[in-house]
Amino acid sequence: MMSGKSRNTENPKYSKLVVGVCPDQWGVWFAEDDKQIEPRQAMKEMAEAGFEILETGPWGYFPTDPKELTKWTDEFGFKVVSGTGWGILHKKEAWPETERHFREMAETATAVGAEYMVHLPPLYRDDKTWEWTDDRVLDPDTWKLYIENANKLGQLLLDDYGLKMVLHPHGDSHIETPEEIYRIFDATDPRYVNLCLDTGHIVYGGGDPIEMIKKYPERITYVHIKSFDMDIAREAHEKDWPFGEAVAKGAAVRPPAGAPDMVQLIDALSELDREIYCVCEQDMYPCAPDFPLPNAIKTREYLASIGLGTL
Repeated sequence: MMSGKSRNTENPKYSKLVVGVCPDQWGVWFAEDDKQIEPRQAMKEMAEAGFEILETGPWGYFPTDPKELTKWTDEFGFKVVSGTGWGILHKKEAWPETERHFREMAETATAVGAEYMVHLPPLYRDDKTWEWTDDRVLDPDTWKLYIENANKLGQLLLDDYGLKMVLHPHGDSHIETPEEIYRIFDATDPRYVNLCLDTGHIVYGGGDPIEMIKKYPERITYVHIKSFDMDIAREAHEKDWPFGEAVAKGAAVRPPAGAPDMVQLIDALSELDREIYCVCEQDMYPCAPDFPLPNAIKTREYLASIGLGTL
């Protein structure tokens, strides 16, 4: 792992936690969208904000050719630690495409030295149109297939590419609530499937990420740092807003605002006493192009003040 600004080397308590960033912190949800900032400008601004560790985000937003991606990351001083991909695990007919897509992403991720692959679950409501795309609740046989394919994909990525797969809980997905997350991790193989602790999505789904760290300490291997406004999250569930609508109405906020309590979270992560990437990821699609940079600088400053990274 890099040190530099990404790691707090002054306090041994926090020295194994490494701060990073992904395109979501710049309002990017899609490979192409006219409401998003231009990719090179985004990476340039990420470097200006003091970040050195990168999760690549939506496949196709940054270059997918490893040589071209390396040119960019070398130019702006980044180390890529993870790829990011959506993939359907609970439908038999979808497996060939899921496998093809993750192999494609894994080839690039491995070539640029990444260690992880973040698996994003498909949403049952589209994150752009907010239209229903799937059943909200999975039946037992479908859950069984979800578990089997999660193990299969995790083993494939580890055995063939040396990548560690982490499942990412998400609003409007089948792994949103604490019960759904626990169901996954009670049934999957820890050699192949672990958790991307997205602190904001867990809060949005009614969970407590600090409690989750204590319940499954060995399964927390990668983190998305995110805060949610509890009042907006509560209203979103009461009125059954799509997740995208909740974000558009300001559900994701800059810490220390919102939940979880970041001081307690960073302390709980430090007590795991192992190397963990903590990637900043404030959902804010769509946002004004001049908003992400000053917002990210303030985020970095606050996180450094509580032990995560340095300035």
